[in-house]
Amino acid sequence: MAILRILSALVWTVVFLVVLLFALKNADPVTVRFYFEQKWRAPLMLVVLAAFAAGAVFGMLACIPAFVRRHREIAGLKKELRLRPSVNAGAERPGLPGDAPPRM
Repeated sequence: MAILRILSALVWTVVFLVVLLFALKNADPVTVRFYFEQKWRAPLMLVVLAAFAAGAVFGMLACIPAFVRRHREIAGLKKELRLRPSVNAGAERPGLPGDAPPRM
């Protein structure tokens, strides 16, 4: 288990360093043009990060209807399970093959 944590930390460190070096190499300012002659000047890496963040937010928003539908279905199934009468309610424990018959 410890080796897996060390390996995970090593992988995240490498990913962080690669992204950091990418950001340092792409620090040149770029102009992002919007409608109505609006412009935004920022470093390329900031523009890439903003686009990634916007994509992640829109992706999560797109998943919300499925999560809500699944939550409603689970709640309905739990309610149905609570309302269903128990099959063995009031029944005694059935005898098992190795059990001795009750004495009278």
